[in-house]
Amino acid sequence: MSDRSPGTQVAIVSLGCAKNLVDSEVMAGLLQEAGFGLTVEADEADVVVVNTCGFIEPAQREAITTILELARAKQAGRLRGLVVAGCLPRRFSAQEVARELPEADAVIGTAELPLIADVVRGVLRGERFVLAEQAPSFLYHDRMPRMRSTPGHLAYVKVSEGCDHPCTFCTIPRIRGPYRSRPMESIVEEVERLADEGVQEVVLIGQDTTMYGADLYGRLMLPELLRRLGRTGVAWVRLLYAYPAHVTPELVAAMAEAPNVCHYLDMPLQHASDRILRAMRRWGNRRAYETLLARVREAMPDVALRTTFIVGFPGERESDLQALLDFMEAVEFDHVGVFAYAREEGTPSAAMEEHVPARERRRRRATVMAHQQRLLDRVAARRMQAPVELLLERPGRQPGEWVARSAYQAPEVDGVTWVRGEHGTAGQRIRGRITGRQGPYDFLAVPDPSDLGGDRAPWYNRPTSASVR
Repeated sequence: MSDRSPGTQVAIVSLGCAKNLVDSEVMAGLLQEAGFGLTVEADEADVVVVNTCGFIEPAQREAITTILELARAKQAGRLRGLVVAGCLPRRFSAQEVARELPEADAVIGTAELPLIADVVRGVLRGERFVLAEQAPSFLYHDRMPRMRSTPGHLAYVKVSEGCDHPCTFCTIPRIRGPYRSRPMESIVEEVERLADEGVQEVVLIGQDTTMYGADLYGRLMLPELLRRLGRTGVAWVRLLYAYPAHVTPELVAAMAEAPNVCHYLDMPLQHASDRILRAMRRWGNRRAYETLLARVREAMPDVALRTTFIVGFPGERESDLQALLDFMEAVEFDHVGVFAYAREEGTPSAAMEEHVPARERRRRRATVMAHQQRLLDRVAARRMQAPVELLLERPGRQPGEWVARSAYQAPEVDGVTWVRGEHGTAGQRIRGRITGRQGPYDFLAVPDPSDLGGDRAPWYNRPTSASVR
């Protein structure tokens, strides 16, 4: 049988974060360009590519479980090839992954993703590949083919790859390599093309988006990039993964001034105890964080603040945990994610003393999450009865009900807003008014009466085309 017959189908299973998802979309584009068919159903595929996450142990377990399930399908059905790609072969050696998972016909790392069509062709010919030894260097650009798997109104755009920060708990520099920025023109051209395709929201991602341009231009260039993107046709530009050291006054001003930049800042702080922050080798301290966040709120009074914390770090005491809880009380974040520390082989923190028992780590995570839920009443009160722009995503459970998001809610990681009394189309933007909450994280809204019956041009636009899957 030919290695690329007209009916040859490839499925890509994307695990982990949005950065991985962009890699999967680029691989899908390369495969389509090479003449392969793409399917979202693994049981309809001749070859399945698993784009793995290897960041922490639970992600590694998920990847291995997925691979073994597909291996069983390969033994029982039409599946002819299984490719393991992405972060897992970088977190460990490619040879080790290939040895531990002999069910895989090919193992490739992040640097080899552009070779995916050749790899699939070889697998269909019965060849086996182990290609994950190059230093991470791949960085996609606007001219590469890409098949988006997100809804038609939403797209993720990487501004950079890799990381230079020395955080003692993190494996990302080992997996993704040193920090490297995309040229600004490449990003702007990609966003302009996405706007032409009907995309309403572009989410900028990178391991540290705020360091953008330092390697390429010799200075932090995210403020200039946001100003450039402010002149594109995209309605919302959202910023994720900000590093506190690089949230400069210039960046805050650019966010406040650019007409389409969401007043939303995702800034993983990881902790608020000065002692633990030093052990993590993170920039700053509690006082610096409070000063920075006050500056952000002064420039954008309606800003939504999101952060993540790690609890149970080696040497963390009850006093450190209390410092974190007090910090949360003082700041009142809109969205908080909490992770129990994971001891990762090869990281400096793995060799530290005073490791916190796993059960206690889980208890501390539950304590912090419960504390955030108690704060949500105060946090939500800032949004009540306020006018808000909403992006309709999908119909709700009842006629005239929609699942939407506001600029204060990032896709996938935050809650949603339920809109009642609206008949629209996915991808439309409307003006609404927040009327209440549903559960701890979701809001309720109705269309703003001042926006009904008149010219909706400032708030409604043409529905976007269906997403490519």
